[in-house]
Formats: sequence, C-alpha cells, structure tokens
Amino acid sequence: MTDLRDPAQRVSPRALAMWHVEVALEAAATAAAAIVAAAVWAPDAVRWWLAGAAAAAAVVAAVVVPQWRYRVHRWEVSATAVYTQRGWWARERRIAPMSRVQTVDFSQGPLARLFGLATLTLTTASAAGALQIEGLDQQIAVRLADELTRRAEDAGGDAT
Repeated sequence: MTDLRDPAQRVSPRALAMWHVEVALEAAATAAAAIVAAAVWAPDAVRWWLAGAAAAAAVVAAVVVPQWRYRVHRWEVSATAVYTQRGWWARERRIAPMSRVQTVDFSQGPLARLFGLATLTLTTASAAGALQIEGLDQQIAVRLADELTRRAEDAGGDAT
C-alpha cells in the first residue's frame, strides 16, 4: 500500500453522532462564556449583536465540524501496513508498516463508551508520533487491537 488514496474503511456512523454531541457541548460552553463576557463588558449598542454572533457560531460549529470530520476520518489495514487519514481542517494521511508498530492501545472516554465507540492508538518508531483511529465501533476496535498486535509481532523487525 503506497498510494495516497483515501483509506477504504470509514469510522462508525455513531462517531458522527458522538462528534455532534462533543462539539455541541464545547460550542455551548464557549458561546455561554462569550455571551457572559459580552453582557458584562460590551457596550449596550453591540452587546446583543455579539451574543447572537457567538450563539450562531456555536450552532454552525456543532453542525458543520462533525459532518466534515466524518467525511475525512478513515482507516485501512493491509497485510503490511496501517493507513490512517484524519483531520478536518488540516488533513493528515499516515502509513505505518507493521514492522514499525511498537504498541497498540485501546481507549474509551466516557462519551465514547456511551456511544459504544473506542480509539486505537498505534505507537510507532516515527518522529511523527502515534497513529490514531478514532470513532471505531468498540467490538471492531477490540478485534483490530488483537489483530494488529499479532501482525506487528509476526512482522518481526525491531520496530525502530
């Protein structure tokens, strides 16, 4: 796998729902802080305009960001490598040969657990750092963690 086409696998559709909730919570907190700041410090003439702009920006972020992120996040495992694509503003595509995989970590935050999702982090012998596959169905993540651990071990090498 050497071409930089989009990886074949999408993350779970439930990741889209989780990202909507996640971004909505973050956007609501940011908008609330902006509204309070506008109410306290802004002159009367612009106070409600600033509050409205903060609320509108929060709604746009909660709707647009998760959709865009879901369209971009992908992953694929071949016989010899793991290929990921992530990001929504700055896109990152990474290919890690199995022989370079050092650890495979499974993680779930409270929101991911609620949605039945998980993240796999593959630590590699790379200056670019670990690869992450976010938004995986929990059962797929468990199976994939086992499979990648076996494949990395079978690939041999010293993972450096």
